Amino acid sequence: MTTQLSAAVPQPVAGRPPNRRRRTGRAPWEEPPTPAGLLGKGVVLTLLVAAVLVPLWAVLVTSLASRETIDAAGGMVLVPRELDPSAYVTIFTGGQITRAVWISTLVTVLGTTVSLVLTVLAAYGLSRPGSVAHRGLLFFFLLTFLIFPGLVPSYLVVTGLGLKDSIWSLILPSAISVFNLVVVRAFFMGVPGELLDSARIDGASEWRILTRIMLPLSKAVIAVVGLFYAVGYWNAYFNSVLYIDDNDKFPIQRVLQSYILAGQSPSVSGASISLPGVTAYPPTLAVKMAVVVVTVVPAVLVYPFVQRHFTKGVITGAVKG
Repeated sequence: MTTQLSAAVPQPVAGRPPNRRRRTGRAPWEEPPTPAGLLGKGVVLTLLVAAVLVPLWAVLVTSLASRETIDAAGGMVLVPRELDPSAYVTIFTGGQITRAVWISTLVTVLGTTVSLVLTVLAAYGLSRPGSVAHRGLLFFFLLTFLIFPGLVPSYLVVTGLGLKDSIWSLILPSAISVFNLVVVRAFFMGVPGELLDSARIDGASEWRILTRIMLPLSKAVIAVVGLFYAVGYWNAYFNSVLYIDDNDKFPIQRVLQSYILAGQSPSVSGASISLPGVTAYPPTLAVKMAVVVVTVVPAVLVYPFVQRHFTKGVITGAVKG
């Protein structure tokens, strides 16, 4: 009996080091990482996090730095010495930043709502094989991946519809993203057809199926697509250059561009501030960084609320169907 057990145990081959890892029958990539692998992953993740956080930290600290601190650092500041909020007081004193934030918020809320409604309706219609002109409409949408009408035709259409100098010119030209449409359509196609057939047998209309069955099942993918739309509208810059000429209707990204190129907004250039703890003339670099902070903060505050849906929504909508 002992001889049979010893024969069943694999013996090491002469000249070859014994395999010290216990065989579990799993694939190599399913094995637990070695200490060296864990250390390597930790180093890579630390470098990636530092590459993201260090620039953000430098922007925030520089926006609150005094002229002497910025001059001593020779530019961007990493180590805070004394806090000087004069840059934020300056950009909010003239009213241009406040108005631009309001315009961008309005465009983001309206644009995200319009885009989600159109995307969900189009995706649901295109996900039903028996819908009217299903293949033709799907080909029409996918064709925009390859063919773009160009700036001149787009400009002529927007101006011809009387949308020039209107916030709708920042919303309607980019109301539907074909990529987001394909993701939502793929998710809808992954819903079991038996579930929809049972709802139809019970007398549910297509609208009731969409609102009572599809939408509750697709909260994750809709949250991700809504985040994509919201960030896109908040960061929209080029459409405002094409269609907005009125300074009072500039979104925050357009105002940020004017600050970066000119140093300060014309509405607050040379403004004197007489508040406790605030310098009279904030440094130009601090003003620029303060506008960057005001531009970035809303997206940073919104992301944590949809972060738990992000991975699930992207993966589910991308691989199903």
